[in-house]
Amino acid sequence: MNEYTYPILFGVTIGTLARIIILKTDYRQYPTYLHGKIIHIALGFIAASLGAVAVPAIMEKEFTAVTFLTIAASQFREVRNMERGTLTEMDGYELVPRGNTYIEGIAVAFESRNYLVIFTALFVTMAYLIWNVYFAIFVTIICFLLIKKYMSGSTLGDIVSIKEATVSFDGAGLYVDNIYIMNIGLPARQADIMKYGMGFVLTPKNFDVRSTIANLGQRQAILHDVSISLGVIRDSGTPALVPLIKRDLDDGRIGVFVLPQDKDVKKAIKVISSVPVLENAIRMPSESKAQNKE
Repeated sequence: MNEYTYPILFGVTIGTLARIIILKTDYRQYPTYLHGKIIHIALGFIAASLGAVAVPAIMEKEFTAVTFLTIAASQFREVRNMERGTLTEMDGYELVPRGNTYIEGIAVAFESRNYLVIFTALFVTMAYLIWNVYFAIFVTIICFLLIKKYMSGSTLGDIVSIKEATVSFDGAGLYVDNIYIMNIGLPARQADIMKYGMGFVLTPKNFDVRSTIANLGQRQAILHDVSISLGVIRDSGTPALVPLIKRDLDDGRIGVFVLPQDKDVKKAIKVISSVPVLENAIRMPSESKAQNKE
């Protein structure tokens, strides 16, 4: 044992705890119990070890030893590829798929959280070595608060207004409010849709949101989350019974048509409000130079 042993152990422990805190299995049931969590906790331990060891290496002027962080970065990119591949394979067996945009967002989150663990372990170990264990505990609290705050982004409830809308037919055309959804010609299927279907209209709160909710990946994420949370009245081989979202071309609103097993309006609105705004779907047309030109 030497003067670096306790700081490194402290940094590794805190970094691993940070990974455990931000590793959550939610309604999407991913990562799965138990083996999926073990994989990510093990990777978090490796990331924490890399961050904690980097500080003593710099203090001992072993600058070449820090280059292993670049190797770590390439390894954690493989984590992203692994998650992307796994979720893409699983998506083919979902009644209502996540979609590629949602999958990419989840994969990026898993990669970035390993970097959060590295920085947490690095800062905590640095505080221990430069000052003392009490200051390291103070830095730990700050890191945990920042991780808790930034581990998730905004949700749809922040950017749109959500209200229930009437599901109706005009001939063979299915409408949610006045937004056309699809064409259903069979009377039996029309009866099923009127029995089980629910409609919601999402109104953007500003001009930028129009482009964000128009993204097909963001729309698919809404349908997937609602179907996972409330169930879905459909099976393979029933193309007419499929949740859909269509856009009002005039004002940018979107009509959401779902077939939930639990027809609870308040719960459905809460689920839609909680759908994450996908980073890859966010658009800011108002920030363009053309828009700002006087």
